[in-house]
This record gives sequence, structure tokens and C-alpha cells, in this order.
Amino acid sequence: MNIKNVYILEDRAILYLNGEDAKEFLQNLISNDINKVSETNTCFTSLLSPQGKFLYEFIIIKHKSGYLIDCEKSQVDGLFKQLSIYKLRSKVEILNLSNEFIVAAFSHEKFLTFEEAKDSPGFTLKYREDPIFLDPRNKQLGARLIINLEKLYLSLKRLDLHDSNLKDYYSFSHKLGIVPKDLNKLQNKLFGIECNYEELNGIDFKKGCYVGQENTARIKLKNKLSKRIFPINLIKGKINEGESIYANKIEVGKVLIDNDYPFALIKYLDENFDEKISFKSKDAEFNIKKPDWIKS
Repeated sequence: MNIKNVYILEDRAILYLNGEDAKEFLQNLISNDINKVSETNTCFTSLLSPQGKFLYEFIIIKHKSGYLIDCEKSQVDGLFKQLSIYKLRSKVEILNLSNEFIVAAFSHEKFLTFEEAKDSPGFTLKYREDPIFLDPRNKQLGARLIINLEKLYLSLKRLDLHDSNLKDYYSFSHKLGIVPKDLNKLQNKLFGIECNYEELNGIDFKKGCYVGQENTARIKLKNKLSKRIFPINLIKGKINEGESIYANKIEVGKVLIDNDYPFALIKYLDENFDEKISFKSKDAEFNIKKPDWIKS
């Protein structure tokens, strides 16, 4: 990313949770530890099904007496409903502030120019009362600013940031191997741990129980993680959601996201999976490579 570029993430939405029970409420639901969230630290997490399957992912930021939730706009209504179902008698208020707040992303290098900045994923500081944080998933994704829409462009001018093409940000995220959009296509299709959430700092294996914890822990502890979501780099043809992926006529995965930034669930430990070869589906040929931030 260019140090002066900023990307207005119009596809993101903002929820706000507050109330006497907000912290405990989130702790009992999310795959990460809410105690990591403070005025100076933000975390990435997920909400799974009771079976440990992916439902929603989001970033949690401390704000005033509660928490901001930065999620994909296509998921916000479902997430709001799911949180409301779990709320029961908890003293928690859930607000959708998506019409008031906007998310802007800019480079890792620009973040480090702030006097208080630390080069640590999730590190959070304030700019005129608005939170800025280094992406807790991977610092190569840069930083995010959550700000009231009315203040956005004046603040960007003061920060010497210039509005850039959002597709460049999506492409960068896809190349890095982190799903930028179309998360609803993953719902109930794979386990949360298969979304690479351990490497993206989205799962805490030391915290107590949460929804989907049992299967997540079992896969980890019994070393049964044999599939992961990887980006598809199309060579030719057209891929379609749900199609099988073949290496030398042996099935090694399935297409999950088939739009502009495609991803597949891959049997990455299978002897037939070789990053050096090209893979095929019914009408396409493409490359699949394991992101370099995945070490195992």
C-alpha cells in the first residue's frame, strides 16, 4: 500500500454493544478472549455455530463504555439478530451505527508515523477521540480508522491521506490470503479453525467456554486440521461456487467463494496437493498457494 492511500470501506458496518453485562456477554460467545480488548488493544474474533462452523467474523474495538464491532455489511443484519437471540435477560444494548460511522483503511507504514504507535497487530490509539488500530489479523493489512461520517474527509485531509480505489485493497487482501468480502458464502461450510483463525489471531485456546469451543478445541488438540481456506488465482476459464477442485484428476478441495476474489477449502495435507502445479475445476484452470503466514 502507498503511504498516502486510504480506502473507504463502504462494505463494512458498525455495531455498538454496551451495558452492564456487555463484556461477559461477548466472552461467552466469541472465539477470542474479550479481556484482550482495551483502550490500547483491539482483537479479531468469530462467532461460530454450536458445532464450531463459521457464521460471522468481526473486529472488536473498545469505545467509551462499550465495544464497537467492525463487520462486513452483508453480515450485519444476521449478526445483529444472532446477538439479540443470545442476549436473553443480559443487561446489554445492541445498536446498529452503520449509518453514522464509516471504516477507512490505510497503510502499515502510515500507522507507524503516529507518535504513540506500536508495531503490534491490534495496537490501538486515538485520533481526535476516534480509534485507529493496526489490523489485528495481520499488520500487512495496515490500519483502520473508525470515524463519524461527518468528520471523515476533514480528518483524512489533516492526515494527508487520499481516497483510493477500494478494489486495490480487496486485491491486496486476496493476494495476502485473507478473505476481503462475501463472507456469507462461507457460513456453515467449514469449521472456524479451517478459516485460519489461529494464525489470524482470532482464536484463544486458553479461554473458557464459548459457542463452538468443543469441536474447535478437539480439532486443534487431536491434530485433525487437514483442510484450510486458501485463495484461488485464476489462470483461465470460470469457476463456480461449490465446484470440486482437482489435482491430476484427484479431488483436493472445493470452491467456496467464486466472485472477484475467490477462495477454496483445500485438503492442504493431501499428498496430491502441490503448490507448484495448476489445479482444475469443471471450466477453469488456476493456482493455489498456501499464504506464507501459515507455517504448518
